[in-house]
Amino acid sequence: METLSADTRALVDEWLRLDKNERTRGEIEVLASVGDDGSLTKRLATRIEFGTAGLRGRMEAGFSRMNDLTVIQASQGLSTYVLNKIPNAKEKGVVIGHDHRHNSDRWALLTARAFIAKGIKAYLHRGLVHTPLVPFSVGRLKAACGVMITASHNPKNDNGYKVYWENAVQIIEPHDKGIAEAILENLESGPEAWDVDGISDSPLCIDKTEEMEERYFEHLLLRNQTRALNAESQVRFVSTAMHGVGHRFGARAVESFGFKPFSPVQAQMEPDPEFPTVPYPNPEEKGALDLALEEAKKQDAQYVVALDPDADRFAVAEKLPDGTWKQFSGDQIGTLFAAWVFEGHKKSGKAINKLAMVASTVSSKMVQSMARVEGFRFAECLTGFKYIGNTALKLQAEGYDVPFGYEEAIGFMFGDEIRDKDGVAAMVTFAEMAVSLRAEGKTVSQRLEELYEKYGFHETRNSYFRCLDPVVKENIFAGLRSWTSPAHRAPTTLAFYPCVIGDFLPIRSIRDLTAGWEYDSTGDEQTKWLPDMPTTSGNMITFVLGGKKTTDYPRGWGFGSVPKEGVEVQDFEYEFVMTLRSSGTEPKVRTAAVSS
Repeated sequence: METLSADTRALVDEWLRLDKNERTRGEIEVLASVGDDGSLTKRLATRIEFGTAGLRGRMEAGFSRMNDLTVIQASQGLSTYVLNKIPNAKEKGVVIGHDHRHNSDRWALLTARAFIAKGIKAYLHRGLVHTPLVPFSVGRLKAACGVMITASHNPKNDNGYKVYWENAVQIIEPHDKGIAEAILENLESGPEAWDVDGISDSPLCIDKTEEMEERYFEHLLLRNQTRALNAESQVRFVSTAMHGVGHRFGARAVESFGFKPFSPVQAQMEPDPEFPTVPYPNPEEKGALDLALEEAKKQDAQYVVALDPDADRFAVAEKLPDGTWKQFSGDQIGTLFAAWVFEGHKKSGKAINKLAMVASTVSSKMVQSMARVEGFRFAECLTGFKYIGNTALKLQAEGYDVPFGYEEAIGFMFGDEIRDKDGVAAMVTFAEMAVSLRAEGKTVSQRLEELYEKYGFHETRNSYFRCLDPVVKENIFAGLRSWTSPAHRAPTTLAFYPCVIGDFLPIRSIRDLTAGWEYDSTGDEQTKWLPDMPTTSGNMITFVLGGKKTTDYPRGWGFGSVPKEGVEVQDFEYEFVMTLRSSGTEPKVRTAAVSS
């Protein structure tokens, strides 16, 4: 039998000292008994990173995993940080919600226990809620922070701990780093921290679930624009909740907007933590909508609408005249929503120059083109709704109305109260748009073509590959910063980036938004080549190709050169932007290619 190294044995002993859960203790004991040094090192040698708005990972024993111990430690650190940073935090309280995944209900109770132990009110939502209800409640209750236990659309073995700040937006710097430090300072826990019995009966544990749901749907109804058409329309919809919590919220929204009921995919309607029909319950995944499309054929429906398991993302497909189905990309849906919101704003008589919309930097540039033509403001930000939401708040503080924002990963934000993605709001907004277009004798696809004609054709190709080993993921980006000839040397970070793709496609500019590697090749000594956007803890590098003529490319550092003799130089009429980034919530490297 293989014996454990001294370092691993020390880690095992520390885990067994801290963990009071018999099941997860047993996992580590079994691995130790068989001398599985490798598995123990992966689980125990590093801590789960407090990154994109909180924690997310596989549910199993280990400091690098999601389990009772790491949730308790995170809650102890978060509650301590909140007390130190927010005046009257005890009275303001924390909002806590959870989805249907394994352990979600217990971890919500453990979170409440940690806050109550410090005298902080806990607004613990009873039962299963969709993620948008937590930031909505934080805002309405003026809470100090919010926690949602969910892993969104991750596989069934994952779970997460999403944190919202008092502004009802997912946390960003410096709070993420401050909370991570506070967690490390609050690792010890007594036996009472593990006991969830009677938590709901504590005078500090307050139930506002029903009230907040009522207020949420009242808020949603402010978006109801075509109620008379909705009731009369013959457009048929099939809906799927992907085994998540969204059916209850979606069905109520559909009814409140005056639509006839959508036909649900029965096999995916009820919450099921096993996700039996979809191993990857993400509407973007190939095959995820197969059951919904089958149901749509039976019902002779024109549209399939899908919510991801925690109902904060939205996907849609349309039946084409030839009987085939078109699933719209996140950028196409975002463009359609932006145009719909703009038309509504214009009809309201509000000033167009005080309208603003937000999109992530890896999303299509079509909303930007729309803004240039129509005269409203467009703002670009880093990927993730923690940045989109905070950018919207900043614009709002400057006097702008910011009714819409989106990212290409099928996340859409509406209105001025929930500065986060909301799949339910997206679903009923899309349905109203489809019904309105049908009344004009048009389809959604035809509307998209009209927008291309008016604002220019924009194409995106978003993809990803799974990378389960963090070391391999880091090496991919390290390779892009240590390119061999022909290469461009960043004067500040000494990184060497590629300057040509293939034999003749010159790269016009490079932007690296990775913390520690900050660089923008379009800068100069005055700007110290620093990007004009915030950096991110994950890897993110953007390459811009193209231009009107090859001779227009900057020559100062060799861009536009032809590395091989005899290769004909091409002229470019379009811009092509390619971004590679590591996902903050999944073991993926994502790619985004945008042309315009």
